[in-house]
Amino acid sequence: MAGVDNPPVLILSRRDVEAVLDPDALVDAVAAAMAELSSGAASVPPRNAAMVEPVGGALLAMPAYVPGAGALAAKLVGQFPQNPDRGLPSHVAVVAVFDPGTGVPQAVMDGEVITAARTAAGSALSARLLARADAAVLAILGTGVQARSHGRALARVRGLREVRVAGRDRAKAEALAAELGSELGIPAGAASGYREAVSGADIVCACTHSPEPVVEGAWLEPGMHVTSVGVNGAGRELDAAAVARSLLVVESRAAALAPFPAGANDIGWAIRDGAISADHVHAELGELVAGTRPGRTSDDQITLYKSVGVAAQDAAAAAAVLAAARAAGAGTDVEL
Repeated sequence: MAGVDNPPVLILSRRDVEAVLDPDALVDAVAAAMAELSSGAASVPPRNAAMVEPVGGALLAMPAYVPGAGALAAKLVGQFPQNPDRGLPSHVAVVAVFDPGTGVPQAVMDGEVITAARTAAGSALSARLLARADAAVLAILGTGVQARSHGRALARVRGLREVRVAGRDRAKAEALAAELGSELGIPAGAASGYREAVSGADIVCACTHSPEPVVEGAWLEPGMHVTSVGVNGAGRELDAAAVARSLLVVESRAAALAPFPAGANDIGWAIRDGAISADHVHAELGELVAGTRPGRTSDDQITLYKSVGVAAQDAAAAAAVLAAARAAGAGTDVEL
């Protein structure tokens, strides 16, 4: 019996994704996905990885079904920390989108832009829910793709008046600060170090692959909101005191408390150090969206959003990109 031909698959390049991705709509899509994840409506198994020991790399698989978004997708993401030395990004990814009714492949798209944008959208959502309404000074720790996307995303949810950038390479920090200052139309400069960038900031975004903490609890000041998106199997972005001093919010308790590659070493180390217990996780982001858990209770409270990256965000973002691409006639249809 002759087989049935599947519909063509839409291929979306990096430029295609960048052209149709709506940053404001993405924050709302991530919010809805997080609420579905916390309610149990979404199916998001733990992230797993094939480890590439010779170069310290990993290939991670992240499938998800988010029914409210009509999203069934899987992201394959490579984390190769030595890539920047070769002039390549440390994170490389593709996302495959499937019809949730039939499982038929619908699209394959660049995943680097989606990863950067949805991660920053999650941090922006956390700031919208947790940062003080008058938060105006942003410190960005890191100088890579995530640092850039966070600067752009955070400016969309708070009226920033100043941006500071700190990183291992002062020249890169100065270049990113100049870029963001010009783009956002506000003063921006490079700090001499991580501590200097954090001092006096209202929002701190840690966007590094550092194996050593770039945020220490002793540096945190009343009223700060901290986001941390760095994931490193050999280390952590936050020391135990930073986690212990903060009202801690995560995407998923199960994911955040799991061992690497699914979980947050920052939280795991703080538990092992005896600084906190697992009960220190105050809420999931989706619980704040749904209003089933409270957020900030005072202007003096220190709040922390620790992200490990969950596939529900990728699936919701990919579904939004696919819909926008179809409406715009973007991409290339390919017969598999």
